[in-house]
Amino acid sequence: MTDIRKHAVEPTTTLHLRNAADELLYADDAEGNPDKSRPMRAVLYGPGSKPFKKAQAAASNRMMERLKKKGKDNVSAEEKAQEDAEFLVSCTKSLENVEFDQLTGDALSKAVYTTPEIGFIPEQINKHISDWANFTKASPTN
Repeated sequence: MTDIRKHAVEPTTTLHLRNAADELLYADDAEGNPDKSRPMRAVLYGPGSKPFKKAQAAASNRMMERLKKKGKDNVSAEEKAQEDAEFLVSCTKSLENVEFDQLTGDALSKAVYTTPEIGFIPEQINKHISDWANFTKASPTN
């Protein structure tokens, strides 16, 4: 018999972020050039982790509260963007080599995930965390 838990996934994965042209992103060096030793990355909680499950439950609870209050699940585009960002913030352990107005932690993540001009970042994170294969023990760092 084989213990099924040997196939368990890792709780986190690291995603090397890409720009809108699908090029890998790096923090700038002192001269403003990409520093290949400083990749811009997101360390993310996956579907097999407690933080991810907690984030899913919170999103579900927000929807249920809206249904109770309004009797329907209508949200504005701004509300939807904020809710999506809250989910991603909860699924983000850290952002590495990413700067935004000297913010850190959850504030940094939320700023990145709610800025429309860099909407390709939350889009790629959503895609990455929805794929269980990205959290397998043999999964390469993307």
